[in-house]
Amino acid sequence: MDTKLYLSLSILMFLEYAIWGAWMPVLAARLLGPLKMSAKQTGWIYATLPIACIISPLIAGLLADKWVNSELILAVSHLVGAVLLLAAAYQRKFGSLFIVILLYSLFFAATLPLVNSLMFHQLGKVFTSTAEINANSAKIFIWAPVAWALIGYFLTGWRWIFKTGGEGRDCLVLAAVLSVIMGVCCFFMPATPPANTGAAPITKALSMLSDSSFLIFIVLSLVVAGLMQFYFLGTARFMQDMGIPSNNVPAFMAIAQAVQAAATLFLLGILLERLNFKWTLIVGAGCWLLLYLVYVTGKPRCLIVVSQSLHGLAYVLFIIAGQIYANTIAPEEIRGSMQALIFAATTGVGLFFGTQLAGMVMDKFKKEDAFQWSKIFTVPALISLVCIVGFWLFFNAKG
Repeated sequence: MDTKLYLSLSILMFLEYAIWGAWMPVLAARLLGPLKMSAKQTGWIYATLPIACIISPLIAGLLADKWVNSELILAVSHLVGAVLLLAAAYQRKFGSLFIVILLYSLFFAATLPLVNSLMFHQLGKVFTSTAEINANSAKIFIWAPVAWALIGYFLTGWRWIFKTGGEGRDCLVLAAVLSVIMGVCCFFMPATPPANTGAAPITKALSMLSDSSFLIFIVLSLVVAGLMQFYFLGTARFMQDMGIPSNNVPAFMAIAQAVQAAATLFLLGILLERLNFKWTLIVGAGCWLLLYLVYVTGKPRCLIVVSQSLHGLAYVLFIIAGQIYANTIAPEEIRGSMQALIFAATTGVGLFFGTQLAGMVMDKFKKEDAFQWSKIFTVPALISLVCIVGFWLFFNAKG
């Protein structure tokens, strides 16, 4: 892979996840804190992206596979998204904020699978074997956690210097600025035209669900991915309740992305080669199980901070490994739609129902203004255990 292509794809991956990482981990603290929203309302705000991921990736995948260059869809979506993020930063009522964030999510959700499909398309033009494509994709994927980690540290430093952590809208403003940069950069990305094979590619992708093992993969993946909402909705407030200063929360949560970057570069390829997809996915889900068990104990604080690394490992070995698996088994002409399908299942259906479950559980185990964190995190721990057993018994990976 030549340097120009590597830099182009790396910038694309970096900015995509820098935008997401700027607001996703810490917005809940603004909603539950200064805006005084309930956990259920917070859950609905966080449900906007999953709702959008049920719809937008499938439409974007269809457009990218049949009619419009992927880089053009990315550019327009991010520029419109920047305007909506700025509007969201100044909304204080639940209803208006929900509508603006939902509109933003519809555009951002369209870009998530396209970044992957554009990368796989460009790598497929350079490398002929699946192993080479997977190995080189890891060198691109590494910039996703690096971006998430760096933006977390940047936001922490910004809050220490300018004292903006109390209000918390700075995360949305930062995401808007990054979206403008991303939108402009997309116009200079390698041209990725549609395959335009005639038949509707999403129909072919959905037809693969007739394979029982692939169906099990999709169903269990959306459940495990959905449990991430306990992490995103709960961790910032959980850390503060455990005595960790709010200004330090973004940096401590960014430990997950630092570990994710290292695992993407040094661990993912080794596990896929030695353990295959099945056991890599099981190890990834197991890392989340361990994380929730640490949260159940709630102490010591240093263990809570260190346990953020488990989220980073889990994301690489489950979410990214799952995306690579989906690309590996999909015919070339439907890879855009296959990435859309996996995003619709995990980031869409999974995170939506995960958000609802997390919001209901957090409200149920809240007395006055205090959350009963041990009881709250017992729920995702038990569900994770059931899913791990399901993968062990019923999933047979191909590819």
